Amino acid sequence: MIPDSHDGGDRRPAPLPLAARTLVDVLAWHAAAHGDRVHVRLLAADDRVETLTYQELLTRSREVAAGLTAQGVVAHDNVAIMLPTTLDFFYAFYGILLVGAVPVPIYPPARRQQLEQLLRRQAATLANAEAVLLVTVPEAKTAARFLRAKVPTLTAATTVDELRQTRGAAVSTFEPGPDDLAFLQYTSGSTGNPKGVMLSHANLMANVRGMGGLFDLDAERDSFISWLPLYHDMGLIGAWLAPLYFGIPLVLMSPLRFLTRPERWLRAISEHRGTISAAPNFAYELCIARIKDSELKGIDLSSMRILANGAEAVLPSTLRAFQARFSALGLKASALRPVYGLAENSVGLAFPTDERPPRIDRIVRERFTRDGVAEPAADSDPQALEFPAVGRVLPGHELRIAGADGATLPERCVGAIQFRGPSATRGYFRNPQATAGLFDGDWLRTGDRGYLADGELFIAGRDKDLIIRAGRNLHAPEIEAAAATVRGIRKGCVAAFGVRGGKHGTESLIVLAETRVSNAAAKARLADGVSHAIVQAIGEPPDQVVLTPPHVVLKTSSGKIRRAETRALYENGEHLKGRPPAWVQMLRLGLSALLGELRRAFAR
Repeated sequence: MIPDSHDGGDRRPAPLPLAARTLVDVLAWHAAAHGDRVHVRLLAADDRVETLTYQELLTRSREVAAGLTAQGVVAHDNVAIMLPTTLDFFYAFYGILLVGAVPVPIYPPARRQQLEQLLRRQAATLANAEAVLLVTVPEAKTAARFLRAKVPTLTAATTVDELRQTRGAAVSTFEPGPDDLAFLQYTSGSTGNPKGVMLSHANLMANVRGMGGLFDLDAERDSFISWLPLYHDMGLIGAWLAPLYFGIPLVLMSPLRFLTRPERWLRAISEHRGTISAAPNFAYELCIARIKDSELKGIDLSSMRILANGAEAVLPSTLRAFQARFSALGLKASALRPVYGLAENSVGLAFPTDERPPRIDRIVRERFTRDGVAEPAADSDPQALEFPAVGRVLPGHELRIAGADGATLPERCVGAIQFRGPSATRGYFRNPQATAGLFDGDWLRTGDRGYLADGELFIAGRDKDLIIRAGRNLHAPEIEAAAATVRGIRKGCVAAFGVRGGKHGTESLIVLAETRVSNAAAKARLADGVSHAIVQAIGEPPDQVVLTPPHVVLKTSSGKIRRAETRALYENGEHLKGRPPAWVQMLRLGLSALLGELRRAFAR
């Protein structure tokens, strides 16, 4: 338990804001009930610890709200937030809510090499959202100028400090209702252009309460440790809004602090006696591969009761390796929880609730790839496929597996995963075509495939990740994981996809993998190693292994492989081209912004 001296008060059990109908109600309730309690503890880059109480969050958010009002923001306007992990993000998010506007969190720039691509992508997002204002960091002013030139509705870019310095502005008294939009969550776009998922206050309250009930969240016992980005649903809803509702202290660090030194995550769990955390599968792999034994001295993970693994494919090999590596630090096998969710259901949809080691289903590969049946395999079967259980559906929600004809399939038959319930979005903002494709009657399509067994859900891949070769359904995540085991291949930087026009009228299996190896002979040996690893995993070789330098495989803001776009790079021969230097990208952006401003001037 976190010492009292760090909490701004003791850890008395906090009753819940059961009558709250909106996120605004939740913060107001906590500020009134125990405003001096610490809500967030931010582990800053210089190793300082910044604390934020409930009352401080409300007070500073009101200051932001006054600045927004002075800028002309009114109820139902959409306001974009492009901020890194700082306390400013929380002030901006709630300040926007307090004026009745709608926050639109977007991915802030990270790598300079990807700046041009990112900003052009963000321009499309902001244009779709019809954002009227961008709240960002001072350093992003040049980027903001480019964005204003591309987004007609965007009137200005500002910072949290500028908004908080506004004095004497009257704040809107608009009070959102349960059915009003709480925020727009732009999907990370692993299979296409980003789409703005409309999430109401009612959606979020149902999801947070459902997740908290399944995990038995308790303000007296629990503390959440997170490095997840706040612009992504897993970090925003799962790691912030859920602890906010249940009064659980949140210990937060930036994604960069974790990525540069993964042991910081485990040390934060140890030092703050964390009980709950969450991360995508790649983060667990990073801990296994990058943390040295000497960096584990003094770390104790025995307090951890829930380590959720979600947001991308969960690999059984990762679960086993992580437990094997860190069990000596007190990590319980029952803490490892593969989970499943998606932005279209706010965030969470299925969770394992039993205190047990992860359940791994071993099934007969041939029946699965040819017939779509998840038949249990013998322990001695070396070719068995493995899928982890991601648990049971959230209370009050429903799951089904649909066949090609739309009928509900029985257990252990593989099909399309669909859902419905109070957390489900009403659709995508200003995108009726995508919204129509989301719904199958009153069920919503996830875009994922899977099956049910004993009431638990097993994820078998995405619809668009299937590679159909010679009548077999090959799954990209399994192929990518096999390729990434080869020394010299960058983990998390492999894309497997099918290309039409292969031999015998079937798809060709292409594996594009990043490496820092440049010697031709060494690269040839590396490609052979990748082919061999894939044969060992799926029983047949790829048609082509393409090795590229770093930063070619495209990813979403949450780290998922954008296979369709990477395949397009391959088909157009663009995977062979390097990205231009950052100064060239900035020059292009500046010229693009200038042209946009000239067009506006002449249009007046």
